[in-house]
Amino acid sequence: MLNKKVQDAINAQINAEFWSAYLYLSMSAYANAQGYKGMANWFEVQYQEELDHVKIFFDYILQRNGKVELQPIKKVPTEWTSPLNLFEETLKHEQVVTGLINNLYSLSLAENDFATQSMLKWFIDEQVEEEENAQDIIDKLKIIGDNGYGIYTLDKDLSTRVYTQAAPLTANN
Repeated sequence: MLNKKVQDAINAQINAEFWSAYLYLSMSAYANAQGYKGMANWFEVQYQEELDHVKIFFDYILQRNGKVELQPIKKVPTEWTSPLNLFEETLKHEQVVTGLINNLYSLSLAENDFATQSMLKWFIDEQVEEEENAQDIIDKLKIIGDNGYGIYTLDKDLSTRVYTQAAPLTANN
C-alpha cells in the first residue's frame, strides 16, 4: 500500500505534470501563431511527453493500491516576447519541475518508500535531459541573435523532433 503522504505528493505531481503539458501546448500555439512551425512542433512533443509523465505517476499510484485524486489545472501563460523568451521560460519551468521531483524523492527517503525511490530515479535522469535540451536551444538562440536566417534554420531543425513514448510506459506494454 502506498504511504498517504507519498500518495498525496504524487497526486500533486500529477497536477503539476498536467499543468506542464498545458503550458507546452500553450507555447506550441503561440509559436505556431508567430510562424515558428518547428518551435511549435518542439513544444507539441514536450506536451506529449508531459502527458506520459502524468500516466507514469497515475499508473504508479494505482499499482500501489493508492487513490488518484485529480485536481483542477491552473491557467497558464499565453504570451511571450520572443523565441528566446519561450525557451528561457521553458528552462525556468523545468528547473521548478526538477525541484518538485527532488522533493518527492526526499519525501520517499524520509518515509522509507523504496519502491517510490526506484520509480523516481527515471524522472531524476529525465529532468537532467529536459534542462540540458532547453539550455542548448537558449545557447543557440543567443548565438543567432536577430539573424533571421539563423532563426529560420533553428526553427527548421526543431521541426524534425519526434515524439517517443517514455521508457517506463513502453516497458509496461
